[in-house]
Amino acid sequence: MKQFLMFVLKEFFHVLRDRKTLFILFGMPIAQITLFGFALTNELKNSKIIVVDNAKDQSSQAIITKFESSRYFEIEKTPFSQKEILEQFRNGKIKAAIVLPANFNNDLMHQHKAQIQVLADASDPNTATTITNYASAIINDYQKDINNTVQIPYQIKAETRMLYNPQMKGVHNFVPGVMAMVLMLICVMMTAISIVKEKEMGTMEILLVSPFRPIMVILAKAVPYFILSLINLGTILLLSVYAMDLPIQGSLLLLVLESALFITCCLVLGILISINTTSQQLAMLVSLVGMLMPTMIFSGFMFPIENMPKILQLFSNIVPSKWFYIIVKNIMIKGLGFESVWKETLILLGITLFLLLVSLRKFKIRLE
Repeated sequence: MKQFLMFVLKEFFHVLRDRKTLFILFGMPIAQITLFGFALTNELKNSKIIVVDNAKDQSSQAIITKFESSRYFEIEKTPFSQKEILEQFRNGKIKAAIVLPANFNNDLMHQHKAQIQVLADASDPNTATTITNYASAIINDYQKDINNTVQIPYQIKAETRMLYNPQMKGVHNFVPGVMAMVLMLICVMMTAISIVKEKEMGTMEILLVSPFRPIMVILAKAVPYFILSLINLGTILLLSVYAMDLPIQGSLLLLVLESALFITCCLVLGILISINTTSQQLAMLVSLVGMLMPTMIFSGFMFPIENMPKILQLFSNIVPSKWFYIIVKNIMIKGLGFESVWKETLILLGITLFLLLVSLRKFKIRLE
């Protein structure tokens, strides 16, 4: 019994001395609970919309006031014409648009019925459905208010249109998210594990002292995963087009080039993880927990980023999969060109170069 207690005590000391183990035991659960508590919610809040008020009468202003007072919507103050709505959707600046026709109040008061057009970006069908439901509820609430004061009931019909995805297929949101997750996990995890494995087996030192330049050793191990990732990309695109009936609306070449940039970013991230880890298990853990969870939460694939607190919205900007997810949706689903994704491309390129510089610096320090 005494020996058993001494062994248990030794294990306690071992855990308390290892900062990485302490972080995994205590830091990870706290981080996950905090993130899941703040970020994971099906409720949409502060969704950016625009209102085109062609009526500018008492009834239209009353409905706009109801939208402004709702915590679910944030109305852009700049006045938009109906021709500018599509451009705002293409740029991803708004989630929905409410169009009030001319003579709205006159139709409502004299014909006892009027119509409102609700446009939503259905490239994310779940978000579009929720937003249109919220908008319809606000319109119905206004209709209920005015019907309480008259004998003949008024009817307001909301005409809803889903842009880019009229059939509301979930695959439009599923495919870009899966592309980001699969490429991120394969590139980061496999690259990190393969390099750390060389360390554990003692062959990395042999490779580093060989005439082959050390940096070339690392790159040589990354190239196969770059090629395998491109094959995975091709498989996903073929399945989406022929099995899931999701055609590529934009340029295939641009999509492949953007994906190659994202793959390069993930490979560099995997190299950085391998430089700072000493075992395959730790490299796998960091890759899975450190990459999978941010990709799921902060890319916008599963949960709207605008729902999160400001600090988490800012944090999402350093997650590469967020920008890749936006790029894929714009090219593949919306059919946009480079002029619509150049900002996201520059950000992704900047993250890649930053990670590469950090990796090179860390790698040189380890060789000294």
